[in-house]
Amino acid sequence: MKVETLSQLFLNTVRSYPKENILMRKVEGRYAPISTREFDSRVRAFSLGLRKLGFAAGEKLVIFSENRPEWVMTDFAALSLGGITVPIYTSLMPEQLKYIIDQSDAAIVVCSNRELWQKIEAVRTELTKVRHFIMIDSEAPEGVLTMSEVMDKGRRSGEADPALFETLAVAVKPDDVASIIYTSGTTGVPKGVMLTHDNFLSNTRSLRAIIEFTDRDTILSFLPLSHVLERMTTFSFLYVGSSIGYAESVETVAENMVELRPTIMISVPRLFDKIYAKVMDNILAGSPVKKKIFFWALKTGKKYGAKKTSKQPVSKWLEMRRRLAHKLVFSKIVEKTGGRARFFVSGGAPLSRDIAEFFYAMGITVFEGYGLTETSPVVACNTFEDIRFGTVGKIVPGVDVRIAADGEILVKGPNVMKGYYKKDLETREVFENGWLRTGDIGFLDEDGFLTITDRKKDLIVTAGGKNVAPQPIESLLKTNPYIANAVVIGANRKFISALIVPEFEKLESYARAGGIPFAGRSDLIRKDEVLNFMLAE
Repeated sequence: MKVETLSQLFLNTVRSYPKENILMRKVEGRYAPISTREFDSRVRAFSLGLRKLGFAAGEKLVIFSENRPEWVMTDFAALSLGGITVPIYTSLMPEQLKYIIDQSDAAIVVCSNRELWQKIEAVRTELTKVRHFIMIDSEAPEGVLTMSEVMDKGRRSGEADPALFETLAVAVKPDDVASIIYTSGTTGVPKGVMLTHDNFLSNTRSLRAIIEFTDRDTILSFLPLSHVLERMTTFSFLYVGSSIGYAESVETVAENMVELRPTIMISVPRLFDKIYAKVMDNILAGSPVKKKIFFWALKTGKKYGAKKTSKQPVSKWLEMRRRLAHKLVFSKIVEKTGGRARFFVSGGAPLSRDIAEFFYAMGITVFEGYGLTETSPVVACNTFEDIRFGTVGKIVPGVDVRIAADGEILVKGPNVMKGYYKKDLETREVFENGWLRTGDIGFLDEDGFLTITDRKKDLIVTAGGKNVAPQPIESLLKTNPYIANAVVIGANRKFISALIVPEFEKLESYARAGGIPFAGRSDLIRKDEVLNFMLAE
């Protein structure tokens, strides 16, 4: 069938890709599958159940949950009625929840479990526009429906009218708003980005044109589904029938990778930084022979990678050394990711060029891309055919980019948002003659690769009038295994400084190994030996 809306995408997926494990979640220590048939049945039942509660096209439904199959089921259930999904990060505090739920005019709030419910409970009496609260877990507080109860209503409705769900699903229009996603609000109160069905699907079509993913792929999902990148790629993967497994938490990703053995994973740079730091820790703690073999292998892998990415011929001698490096060193590291990775995607923040080259040398391709919530989100992305480390790749098909006189990146295309919900002034301010002003500074090279240098508002002007882009410096600092985070400062100062957050566990290990006594972390970072060590790093 022709797929023009997310509800049609769902119908196409459940018809075209019957399989036993379209979704997977950890149950009692192992990954348990959810079949396409069960996925279909539960979405239909929940959707018609929501309708029985009075939920109608154009109304808003909040999802406040960690990543789990029910998150996606709830999303499709609301979208298939022409409803608008409002995702909320589980890390937000009650006052922030109240603002988003109230500002979005949400009629229904779906909450995952009792622990998250405590945040809703703290502001429940003030949420006067909400008609129903629904708990995904089987036990709910008084006055709150469970997902099972709503599904029961929907099943009865579906039995009485078997064609009802499909009639409602195909009535949704491409230009209908599918979701309102609230930005972080670092410059003020959060703004609700209105994304249509066509916004999401245009991005799915763009990605499919440049990167191959199929029903044979397995994806590990751990980036929050509240994040537009994880959400859009979930639609994209389900569109082609890929299987998606959900990590138990951010802390268990390393363990879950080995269990699920994903072929694709969407991530943020921090995960790759941590894997890199762990590998380097193990190597540096090893014998001189082990270190020598590793650095020979890494040098060989980087040389091989440089030839491949620049599309130069690879000699048989280099090919042979690369195979040996893989056998002796890289295969053991790749196995820690499950051993089947075809590619990973990094977004949300800049990925260090060194980290990208390190993974590529080992045989794991990390595609760095670029986008915003307002662009659904992907604007540019590296691919197997066109990859250049240190850039965010070429502009994806169907999207136009131009660079303004001051270096700001401007975007136009079918992926660009409809506007900010109930904020007409802010919507007008962010558009310039039909082009979306991204607020990011960057440039396109002669081959069409886009490089992001910084956020427009983040550029630092020193007392001497020098413009400094802090992001590249921060990214470089964060590749150090002893640094967890770094913020560069220097506005109206004579020189640039950085506030450093140490990777405390590693720093404590260093102090103990060096016989440096300390009473606690605040004492540790005041020690001259530690300060000199960090300065040297």
